[in-house]
Amino acid sequence: MAIIIKTEKQIELIRESCRLLAIVHKELEEYIRPGISTREIDIKGDTLIRKLGGIPNFLHYNGFPASICVSVNDEVVHGIPNKRRILQEGDIVSLDAGMIYKGYHSDQARTHGVGKISPEARQLIDVTKNSFFEGIKMAKAGNHLYDISNAIAAYIKPYGYGIVRELVGHGVGTKLHEDPQIPHFAQIKRGPRLRPGMTLAIEPMINMGRADVEWLDDNWTVVTEDGSLSAHYENTILITEGEPEILTLY
Repeated sequence: MAIIIKTEKQIELIRESCRLLAIVHKELEEYIRPGISTREIDIKGDTLIRKLGGIPNFLHYNGFPASICVSVNDEVVHGIPNKRRILQEGDIVSLDAGMIYKGYHSDQARTHGVGKISPEARQLIDVTKNSFFEGIKMAKAGNHLYDISNAIAAYIKPYGYGIVRELVGHGVGTKLHEDPQIPHFAQIKRGPRLRPGMTLAIEPMINMGRADVEWLDDNWTVVTEDGSLSAHYENTILITEGEPEILTLY
């Protein structure tokens, strides 16, 4: 496992890529409403990324046909936007998107309610978000990578939710996916030691029911096996000498 320690120049470019991506996500959050298609969200996101001087890094990545992953309800991640998929009041929708700015990647995901959602759905979204923040309390130089994983798992456990195991976080830099892989469920080993200059995407994917997932026939869309709702929260972060810096916060 070769984890790339970024230079100050590289960090500045990743930081700017992330700052711009956070603007895209904020505008998409305000755009979401009942009656729009997931394809409309993709078009809006693609336009915003390019307007800000970036390139959508998901488009054509290993053949993915869109710029924004739009995953609704039981879709965990990698939902393919479709003009016939119309958001309904009470749905939850996860948007996963990244961009390339001057050769450097950023990656961010959020789950939003569409109109008025159930208290159970709101709790799932909130707990997923909070688990990220519990995890990065451990994202400090000198700690180990799986300290983050174990903190996320410990926070989720009392709720009885399923933590997706087949999909993990990752390093970010000149590639969208770099070493290391970052699980969000409990680990026995400690993993590599965290060092300043590491840029990591931490992204818990949490199911209201069991952890089990399956892939649809499109070979992209991941859904919960039991049909339960799923939420996703991701930021790109920087390991520093002190507290971690969250690069994709608006």
